[in-house]
Formats: sequence, C-alpha cells, structure tokens
Amino acid sequence: MLICSIATPREQPEYYGQKRSLVLLKKERDWYGDIHADVLQDMVKRVDLAFSRFIKGDSKGKHSGRPRFKAKNRYRTFAFPRVKADCIQDNQITLPKLGAIKFIQHRPIPDGFVTKRALVTNKADGWYVTLTLEDVSVPDSLTDKIVATVANSLGIDAGLEYFVACSDGTMVEPPKFFRKAESQLAKLQIKRELWLKGGKARRKLNIRVAKLHQRIARQRKQWHFEIAGKLVDKAEVIFVEALKVSNMSRRNKPKQDGDGTFLPNGQAAKSGLNKSFADAGIAGFLNEILPYKAEKAGRSVRKVNPAGTSQHCAICLNRVPKELGDRWHECSCGASMPRDLNSGISIKKVGLGISLTIKREGRKTGEARALPVRAVSVGSMSPFTNTIALKPRLHSFHRVPSLAAAGSCGPLYHNRCTFVDRHEC
Repeated sequence: MLICSIATPREQPEYYGQKRSLVLLKKERDWYGDIHADVLQDMVKRVDLAFSRFIKGDSKGKHSGRPRFKAKNRYRTFAFPRVKADCIQDNQITLPKLGAIKFIQHRPIPDGFVTKRALVTNKADGWYVTLTLEDVSVPDSLTDKIVATVANSLGIDAGLEYFVACSDGTMVEPPKFFRKAESQLAKLQIKRELWLKGGKARRKLNIRVAKLHQRIARQRKQWHFEIAGKLVDKAEVIFVEALKVSNMSRRNKPKQDGDGTFLPNGQAAKSGLNKSFADAGIAGFLNEILPYKAEKAGRSVRKVNPAGTSQHCAICLNRVPKELGDRWHECSCGASMPRDLNSGISIKKVGLGISLTIKREGRKTGEARALPVRAVSVGSMSPFTNTIALKPRLHSFHRVPSLAAAGSCGPLYHNRCTFVDRHEC
C-alpha cells in the first residue's frame, strides 16, 4: 500500500469555474441578489482578462501589471451585455434591475441601428450611460485606399516644444492645460489633507479635485479634436511618427558605483519631462483622435519609422547630429529652420519613399545602412456609440470603432479607442 503525503492539487481558477461559483456566492451574500446576473458575469470576465494579460500577455506579447484587489466601491463602470432594443422611451431609459431612469439624451438613435450593450459609469459630475449600437450595413472601411503624392500629403512631427510641426510650415504650441491649473489643484489638495480621512469635508474636497481633473482632461480632448480637424483639412494623407510614448516616459535606470552607492541619474529632470508628456497627450492624439477624424473625413493617417528624422537634413539628406537640447537645425547646404519643422519635412519624405537614401551609422558595426521605413495602416471605424447623461450638467458622447472591439473592455476604455466630444448644456 502506497501512501502519498502530497496534497491533492487545487483546481486552478478559470473563467467558467468562477462563473459557476456565482451561484453559491449569491446564497452566501444576499446583496448579490440586487445585481443583475449579466453584470456579475461581466465582472468575472474583466478579472479573467486582467490575469490573462498579466500571465500570458496581449497579442503583441506585452504583459500588464499584477492585478490588485478591487472593492465594490472601486468599480466605477458596470456593463449590461444585453439590453432591449426599445430600452429608450421618451426621456427614460430602462435597464435591468434598475428600472426606468430619467435621463438627458444627447441625440436620438439613428434609424437602422440596434442597441446591443450598455455601460453605466460614475464620473466626477454625475452618472453616464454609454450605448453600443450596431448596423450590419455599415462597412468596415469607410474610405478607399488613397495614393499618397507630394501634393496631397502632409508630414507631422509631434513634440513638447511644438505640439505639431507640419511639413507645410504650420507649428502649434501646446496649451499646457494641466500646467496652468497646477497651482489651483495644489491648493485643493493641500486643503484636503487638513481634514480627517472619511470625513464629510474631505469627501467634498475629493469631488472638487476630481472635477478639476475632469475639466483639464476635457479641455485637452476638445483642443485635440480642433487641431485634428484643422490638420485633416490640409491633406488627404497624413504621415505621423510611430512613437512609443510609454517608452519615452519611462523612469531612468538607477546608477551605482563600485561600493553600491546610488548616484544621481537625472530622474528629477525626467519627472518634469514625463509630466509634460502626460499634459500634452501625444499618444492619444496620434493613435486615437487624429485617425478617427481622418477616417470620418475620408482621409488617411499612416505611421512611419521616426528613426533618424531629426538627425538628418530634410533638404540634402545629410546627417546633422543634434543633442536633445539643440532646438535649431543648421546644415552646410544652407538649410536653417526649427528642429521640429525639419523633422516634419523628413517624415513626409520618409512616408513618400523619397528619403530612402538616408544613410546612418549602425550602433554596433559603425557601417552606413539605409534608414528603414515602416508604414502602419490605420484601422477602420464603423458603428458609433451614444452616451446619455443621467445628470443635467454636461453632455458627452463616445465613439467606438466596432461592436467587437467594445465586447471586452474596461471602464469606458475600449480595446481600440474611445473618443469624447464635449458640449455645454
């Protein structure tokens, strides 16, 4: 007779097992009965997605951070995967378990669209419901492939000194909404710290801080839409850099001497730079708003490899090395212009394939090699989503590219992109 002292391995938690456990949890916790079954199952799906991204990574192999426990009051968005097609009647919307709720409708649902999903979100200024609509007649691609030429194209260099520097000479400085409101935000946060946690006064100040952050974000988003609209009117094809802003805003690696003592690594200055990156919102503009506005207007946004575009002259294509602090481009060929403008012209040439003769030295071999060009196609946009405010203050609507993209999303941040237009009452 063999006796094994090893305990029987427990069943690993997985999506369907967690869904089955909801039946027992409803008996143990009475308040679970007040929550719709679809909402509970959607929460399980979100947890499963968070752990799969942490363990397996996404489609590009990138891993998310370790998921942390979230109490019920930390969930600001919950989803109804199924809603009735006629859930909106006059000035009321009917949701499962919640019943008929009076609301302010931003705009009527267009003919031919069917309501498929609802997201209820608690924002700083009230409750919002986002409806996902579907129309099978809407094509996946709204524009045909446009052939880029010198006349119908535009190169854009995005940065912090100039938010956009176009190849036609247009240069726009960033408005720095967060920097302008930073002193006001600091005063509110200092005042908040004077009150005890959990107190009524502290909660009121938390709301004021949240509303200020919301106003800054909406100002930035509205300005992005205005700039994108002006750029789309300039050209049919827009070339932008394939930037990885998350890599650009990383913390500096620590430095140590032989004794293990930490040395200055420049992180203090880098922190201010990272704040400027977040204030400008370059990633959201290039990856979400500009492609959306271009697709809506029948234009095309294409990404190119930015390597070497700031280190070469856009006129003669010769290499002109520069440090990050060198903001003016001077070349022996006579070209003299701002550094960002030179980059914008070079980006257009790289996108058109004109500057394929640019040579640069390899980092390891030191040999000259051609500058690689990588074009990234922009996904198509299709059905849109209505957002309806449940509180009569601000109205906003969110657009999502497709129903499939919105099927496995977190709090109002879909897998592809989310766009917000702001309108005052």
